[in-house]
Amino acid sequence: MKSVSGKRMARLAEGKGWILARVRGSHHIYVREGRMERLVIPIHGNQSLKMGLQRALMMLVPVGEEEL
Repeated sequence: MKSVSGKRMARLAEGKGWILARVRGSHHIYVREGRMERLVIPIHGNQSLKMGLQRALMMLVPVGEEEL
């Protein structure tokens, strides 16, 4: 699986309808109307996300490997 940065994952989430609710430090919190979940995406420059976090975010957004 290709690793992506937090910036790239945030752009993918925004493309799927997630809205940036607030920013706390380097953590961007996204919400989506009609859903109870929220996404917390750490954005540390162009540093790649850890694989476990990336997989969890991919399931919530949802985004497939081919879209990365």
